[in-house]
Amino acid sequence: MRIEVDGLRVAYDGRTVVSGVRLSAAPGQITGLIGPNGSGKSTVLRTVYRHLRPAAGRVLLDGTDLASLPPARAARHVAALPQERGGDFELTVREVVAMGRIPYKRAFAGEDHGDRTIVADALDRVDMAPYGRRRFSALSGGERQRVLLARTLAQDPDVLVLDEPTNHLDVRHQVELLALLRAQHRTTLVSLHDLNAAASVCDRLHVLCAGEVVASGTPLEVLTPQLIADVFGVRAAVIEHPLTGDPLIAFDHTATAASGPPP
Repeated sequence: MRIEVDGLRVAYDGRTVVSGVRLSAAPGQITGLIGPNGSGKSTVLRTVYRHLRPAAGRVLLDGTDLASLPPARAARHVAALPQERGGDFELTVREVVAMGRIPYKRAFAGEDHGDRTIVADALDRVDMAPYGRRRFSALSGGERQRVLLARTLAQDPDVLVLDEPTNHLDVRHQVELLALLRAQHRTTLVSLHDLNAAASVCDRLHVLCAGEVVASGTPLEVLTPQLIADVFGVRAAVIEHPLTGDPLIAFDHTATAASGPPP
């Protein structure tokens, strides 16, 4: 299913933080939001998964305004992994992942065989199957992140909305998570700080700066030395990754963008 953000404006305490944002995430593709801290990435995503109500604009799911859908129906279509992870759940790992099945259950209905199979598969896919009986509150930050990702997978949505999903993960699990997202073939809208991760996993990128979209396109089209200098304030060279052929950004840690782009 396609997600479209149409003319989005969001304000906090009378201050506009996102203005006129228009972007889309195509069916089955991974669409990335990149930009410096405070550029509006998380605000846009919070609006997509209905944590925030926009001052203007709409979020459309295959042409239907998401705000018009009942919460349970919307949750069957869109699952979110926000940056705000919530408190320490006094639940087991398996119970946290099983929360992803709530949108499909009637009040007071218990699990059935299908639910148990989906939950077990989600835990296995994030390499957390052996932890099912452990307390969520006893896990490390990276382990919690993988469990919460499993919860979104157990929700079996059409659209995944992920806000910095590689936070707290070691290198191995970052690579595995990005490969898992690729294998999903679901419409995915993801914010990433790591530009090389964005270049490797995303089909399309939208660049935000000061609450506005300033560039959109494929990673090869968007991730140029000039844009990196203008938006992120650093000098970089963009080369071809020797293993994958993706754009690979090599940052100049000895100078700022004020020194001009690399030769």
